[in-house]
Amino acid sequence: MSKAYETVIGLEVHVELSTKTKIFCGCSTEFGGAPNTHTCPVCSGMPGSLPVLNKAVVEKAIAVGLATNCSITRNCKFDRKNYFYPDNPQNYQISQLYYPICRDGKIEINVNGEKKYVRIHEIHMEEDAGKLVHDSWDDSTLVDFNRSGVPLIEIVSEPDMRSADEVIAYLEKLRMIIQYLGASDCKLNEGSMRADVNLSVREVGAKEFGTRTETKNLNSFKAIARAIEAERERQIDLLEEGKPVIQETRRWDDNKECSYAMRSKEDAQDYRYFPDPDLVPIIISEEWLEEVKRRQPELRDEKKERYQKEFDIPEYDIDIITSSKRMADLFEETIELGAAPKKVSNWLMVETMRLLKENEMEVEDIKFSADNLAKLIALTESKAINSTVAKEVFEKVFYDNIDPEKYVEEHGLKTVNDEGALRKVIEDVVANNPQSVEDYRSGKEKAIGFLVGQTMKAMKGKADPSMINQILKEIL
Repeated sequence: MSKAYETVIGLEVHVELSTKTKIFCGCSTEFGGAPNTHTCPVCSGMPGSLPVLNKAVVEKAIAVGLATNCSITRNCKFDRKNYFYPDNPQNYQISQLYYPICRDGKIEINVNGEKKYVRIHEIHMEEDAGKLVHDSWDDSTLVDFNRSGVPLIEIVSEPDMRSADEVIAYLEKLRMIIQYLGASDCKLNEGSMRADVNLSVREVGAKEFGTRTETKNLNSFKAIARAIEAERERQIDLLEEGKPVIQETRRWDDNKECSYAMRSKEDAQDYRYFPDPDLVPIIISEEWLEEVKRRQPELRDEKKERYQKEFDIPEYDIDIITSSKRMADLFEETIELGAAPKKVSNWLMVETMRLLKENEMEVEDIKFSADNLAKLIALTESKAINSTVAKEVFEKVFYDNIDPEKYVEEHGLKTVNDEGALRKVIEDVVANNPQSVEDYRSGKEKAIGFLVGQTMKAMKGKADPSMINQILKEIL
């Protein structure tokens, strides 16, 4: 009979901070750009160049530490991690080993209705490396240093997770906190959030951890879940065959759905860490810490609580709206412009979500302004346009952020509220459709729907269906 195994998982999550310039120089951190154009002697590792710390990096790292319940190291410093790799221009990386900026945090996750805490061992600041570009055409490898020196924080968890579901819940919570803080956009597909998975298995009930491996190259939540399942199975198969699990770094190939060994896992001594001689220690004063605390925004959990008290909208709507800072901001700004919360919620939950899904877009890609959404809601509430026209206009707002008032005016889409003109059209429709009139009078209620449709067609959609209904019933 095969044994029962438990999976033990800890994560190292790298997050690129959304500062305008790099961690130790004034080069742009913008994603993209022609290779090696966002570079200077500092971030390309030229001899004699000196790093100068970007204050915004420290503030964003503190903000993430506070939001994840960490204690802030008031006197911290940078160390050099020495290793040779072609994308590492100095042959060392400036990081923090001995005194990381944040320690001993935790965040709460919820999986299938069960709450648990995942502890955070530490958060440290470091610089990113460059990027190798493999050219299969002429079998060469090129290096682009645009990313070199982009500020990172590395969030190291304790081995507290036991399944892929818990890992995804932890990553989603972390991403949400960081996006709400404005510390990073956390786009996995652009590499601004990357997770390395440390995983081991042990027999259920065992006290000791098994031998762990680290899986790299994971750039989507789906890839992370697949890699966890595959690595768990691989380790269990080895143990069942009486073979040892080797401590190593593995690379995940999501197309082939398998991993392969990259190198044996290094320990800290292999990196010959020592304090960076070019950078002074960072002293975080009480005043500075208080200033960062004062600037902390309302996070999702607090927002959800407030929405439940302030707005009469379903819990499901609150969940979806607050799941993205972009959506929550849009919701609140539109209400501030005078729109009713339920109406705003309806447009976001139905039409916005539909168009995002159809276009395979993220919520962060929403272009339209609260101002234009509020105007569209006002037009429908005042019955200046009917619901069919409103949906048509909303699509233009969604794609091009047009001013709905001007658009309605220019395209003559206003509802005709002239009762006399409307009555004349309805009388013609009734005269031209004797069969439907007959059906309605003999008790077929649905027949009126056809007559409403014919009237709308004659009015080119610019009439209020409830007004048509009312006049039709009078005439019939």
